[in-house]
Amino acid sequence: MSDYQVIIIGGGPAGLTAGIYATRAGLSTLLLEKMVPGGQITSSEWVENYPGFPEGISGFDLGQVMETQAVKHGLKIEMAEVNSIELSGSKKLVKTTRDEYSADTLIIAGGAEHAKLGIPGEEELLGKGLSYCATCDGPFFRERVTAVVGGGDVAIADALFLSRFSSKVFLIHRRDQLRATKILQDRAFANEKIDLVWDTVVDAIDGNESVNGLQLQNVKTGEKSSLKVDGVFMAVGNKPNTEYLAHILKLGAGGTIPVNAQMETEIPGIFAAGDIREGSIRQVVAAAGDGAIAAVSAEKYLTQS
Repeated sequence: MSDYQVIIIGGGPAGLTAGIYATRAGLSTLLLEKMVPGGQITSSEWVENYPGFPEGISGFDLGQVMETQAVKHGLKIEMAEVNSIELSGSKKLVKTTRDEYSADTLIIAGGAEHAKLGIPGEEELLGKGLSYCATCDGPFFRERVTAVVGGGDVAIADALFLSRFSSKVFLIHRRDQLRATKILQDRAFANEKIDLVWDTVVDAIDGNESVNGLQLQNVKTGEKSSLKVDGVFMAVGNKPNTEYLAHILKLGAGGTIPVNAQMETEIPGIFAAGDIREGSIRQVVAAAGDGAIAAVSAEKYLTQS
């Protein structure tokens, strides 16, 4: 069993930034990632709001740049999915699909997965007019028609944000009333650019090279229809990757991990950063900041233990 001072779970912006800070501090550090380093940002066609790239950068390229920088400083990355974590004294034992590892500190940065509808076109058109982040991709749809799917706070906030750029925003909700807070609802109802489509679900997303429409169905009447749009934003929830942690950590609302300002969890030596933590704003720059804080906090924990 390989032993490290720091093990990072998750290779998104939070995990990679934590890796940069931990290795530059001289700590033996391993990062475990089950898919592609870079996390969800790799599916974003273009990122314009990350500092240092005035012309923007593709999400995939940004993830690669972060990975290259982390590896340059000595971060070891292994592709494996974490199955469970056990505590053995002050050690944290991490069991994966590849091997077992132990560490003095653990930084959990596994992010969250967007809830999906499982409909035709959803996977194929991701990054081609279909997005899960209005604040990331909304500005690409200036004077174009967009749709938001959902009825909670995030969906309404996304629709309001998109109305700054889009010529028309359709808000599609499967019920006849919204779940969002009243102040957001009032703003949406008062916004002339936002049209609400009640009691309706999306059956499919149309398009070849890019989104060009939606196939809809009214859940009360069964009536089917089509809607021409240039982009669609999914806001039907997020699912933090924390199932394997429920036996050792008390999880917050929706499965997120409660932390303090130092990214410390309730267990000494275990930290959480990025979208997986409670209160995250789910932005790349914020995740990177979380990762830096978590690594600095892990270093302090190690020197004070």
